[in-house]
Amino acid sequence: MKGVGKIALLVLGMLGMNLNAQSDTENTLYKTLKTKDSILFDAAFNSCGIATLHALFTVDFEFYHDKGGITEGRDTFVGRIADECSNRKPGTQQPAKRILVPGSLEVYPLYQNGRLYGAIQHGVHSFEFLNDSGEYQKGDIAKFTHVWILDGDEWRIKRELSYDHQLQQ
Repeated sequence: MKGVGKIALLVLGMLGMNLNAQSDTENTLYKTLKTKDSILFDAAFNSCGIATLHALFTVDFEFYHDKGGITEGRDTFVGRIADECSNRKPGTQQPAKRILVPGSLEVYPLYQNGRLYGAIQHGVHSFEFLNDSGEYQKGDIAKFTHVWILDGDEWRIKRELSYDHQLQQ
């Protein structure tokens, strides 16, 4: 019986691991957070959507960057983006573009007592910057991880990591 008990525990453990596996790219959670990812980076890089950015982050948001350090607090983080946006000349191209590497996005649901409370979103993105000739050139490629929290009916980012920045070849 001891051998059967060990096998049963192993099977139950494996089933438990599958419950927290990456979300299928066709399920609602994956699609919702992929859309939120697009909204986030459009607001930060294209539209300067400061109100949108405020809505996407928790008040106690923390940003960890392997080259830029730690930024604590939503208002500080969004304030920096707002400052950059205020320096842009109207009608000009955005100085940088963020591109999500196709096929790199992964979403892992987080449960507590059987209830979905958050998710981890991981992916790879690259950046392009305007050069002096007004053309985009390749910049860094990096990994990112977002910890999303379900706040009522809204998904908000509580923690963000941006790391492994390397110059694209």
